[in-house]
Amino acid sequence: MRKLLLLIILIGIGGTSFWWMDNNGERPQQKYRTQKIAYGSIIQSISANGTLNPVTLVLVGSQISGTVQKIHINYNDIVKEGQILAELDPALLKAQVKQSEAKLLNAQATLKLAQSTLKRTKNLFEKKLISEVDLETAQEKLSIAEADVRSAAALLEKDKTSLQYMTIRSPISGTVISKSVEVGQTVAASLQAPTLFQIAQDLKNMQIETSVSEADVGLLKLGQEIKFRVDAFPDKNIKGIIHQIRLNPTIQQNVVTYNVIVMVKNEDGLLLPGMTAHVTITVNEKENILRIPNAALNFKPKKGEDEKEEKSAKNTEKKPTVYILKDEQLVPIKLVTGITDNMMTEVVSGDLKEGDLVVTKELKDRKSSSSSFKFRMM
Repeated sequence: MRKLLLLIILIGIGGTSFWWMDNNGERPQQKYRTQKIAYGSIIQSISANGTLNPVTLVLVGSQISGTVQKIHINYNDIVKEGQILAELDPALLKAQVKQSEAKLLNAQATLKLAQSTLKRTKNLFEKKLISEVDLETAQEKLSIAEADVRSAAALLEKDKTSLQYMTIRSPISGTVISKSVEVGQTVAASLQAPTLFQIAQDLKNMQIETSVSEADVGLLKLGQEIKFRVDAFPDKNIKGIIHQIRLNPTIQQNVVTYNVIVMVKNEDGLLLPGMTAHVTITVNEKENILRIPNAALNFKPKKGEDEKEEKSAKNTEKKPTVYILKDEQLVPIKLVTGITDNMMTEVVSGDLKEGDLVVTKELKDRKSSSSSFKFRMM
């Protein structure tokens, strides 16, 4: 019981001492948070996200409708140009080819008859046994027969070509990264050829497609080196080179961005198509420069709080302003700033030096909390 009573007395004495010092100036209340400025380095960079894709990705489709009869490849297979990927059932087209061949033979026979008829007609015309109209009719029939032969030959060639298309071949050498059909599936080619396979030409060379805002795109240049990370290897910084800045803008919610293509070497094959790349593009870097926290540049005192600051701010050119404390008053300092990394900014010129304390934030008034504390202690 005595120990509890002693503890209450000590707490009361401590609380009373705190109240007395806070209200009699022995522990003045800190009104602003400050930070010391110093020399250091700043790396100005642009951050963006993009997707890793093969440089050349070919969508292999079918120009002919039919049922998939055989599939000769699978995911991740390496294929050569001209290699058979799949075969459609050719039965209907084979029958159509035979029908076209028969039509051609019929047209050729008709042509042969027309040639013989014209020859006899000429002999009779020379002997003046028939009229000129009969000769012209025979010549016209020959012309029609010749046209029918050419038409039948073209139709046969078309059907043979369609029969060849029943065998799906790889247009390039590369790696199969997608397969969207199975044996027995019907492929319907109408206005657009359906995609059966996706083949990446060379996964040792890949590209990142990312977007950069119009405010930052002017800082980029072709051939510039970038670094990026992927979620699969978060601790590994991988290098790339800016290959292209596409001129066609994209506008979403009044924000204008431009597509930037980054070329990446993938000799070890660790990077896979579709991975998200977290890109960092360093556009400027300076060492041993005077830096100021961005919080100091963003700090603005309350209106009417510092009349001296308001008067000095009139009729001055618009430059970044920071504040230091002098005789417990805010004193504005105009600066010329340089590059920034969004946390620190370079001080190019201004009445500041290393070790100066700049105001970064105004702290809340503690009088109300002190009053509450005194009330509880009483």
